[in-house]
Amino acid sequence: MPLISRRAVASARGYGMFNGGIPAITYLVIAGGGGGGSWVNGQATGAGGGAGGVLTATSKLFKPNITYTVTIGNGGAGASYNTGNAGSSGQNSTLIGTGLSLTAIGGGGGGSYYSNGGNGGSGGGAGGRASAGTGTSGQGYNGGGTNTGVYGAGGGGASAAGTSGGTGYGFGGAGLASSITGSSVTYATGGDGGQNSSGGANGAANSGNGAGGGWTFTSGGTGGSGVVVIAYPISYKAATTTGSPTVITTATTRIYQFTSSGTITF
Repeated sequence: MPLISRRAVASARGYGMFNGGIPAITYLVIAGGGGGGSWVNGQATGAGGGAGGVLTATSKLFKPNITYTVTIGNGGAGASYNTGNAGSSGQNSTLIGTGLSLTAIGGGGGGSYYSNGGNGGSGGGAGGRASAGTGTSGQGYNGGGTNTGVYGAGGGGASAAGTSGGTGYGFGGAGLASSITGSSVTYATGGDGGQNSSGGANGAANSGNGAGGGWTFTSGGTGGSGVVVIAYPISYKAATTTGSPTVITTATTRIYQFTSSGTITF
């Protein structure tokens, strides 16, 4: 084969032209974060919610003329003041179509006094005198444990476990920094244990962040909703979508950011 032909074939393979014409596609799927635990009995702070699970990779499994369904998970609700319940878990986010099924698991809710943190993508922090929730392997980390004190622990994050509540409130685990949208954004950070009189901090929308636990006479915060981002070389044609994703184009890349449910067809 002439040299120029070999180069053309290599280039075509690099852009996926022997896989139905679709290049390798990078995805980021993040579930909703867990809700925070609440203040209980006039003394115990709530624990932070776990971050929503994270799935991210570059894949050649996508096919042409196949509709892939995107579902965005909501964040979990915080535990109501003085109930002693854990916060609610976040909802799953999914990206599903022929030959591809991705499910990021919602973050576990933060515990309250004598209430365990929930399991999830990342685990919810332990309430006072209770146990932490566990994260899902490959998606997130465990919530922070607690000693025998009354302070809530931090929820697990995408990159690290939450810290213990022991003698003071715990901190949420670190999230994941991604530049898939063209600029660096940190997603899926665990919620802190209750720490201020304004109550549990809510997770930011479409971040997958866990919520903060409640402080003096307050409920836990609400976890951040999830997000799905899909990116591929701009040399390949624009996709057809529903659900009104944000479309970003750079000199090299087409990017589709879903903050609500929808579909995408390549």
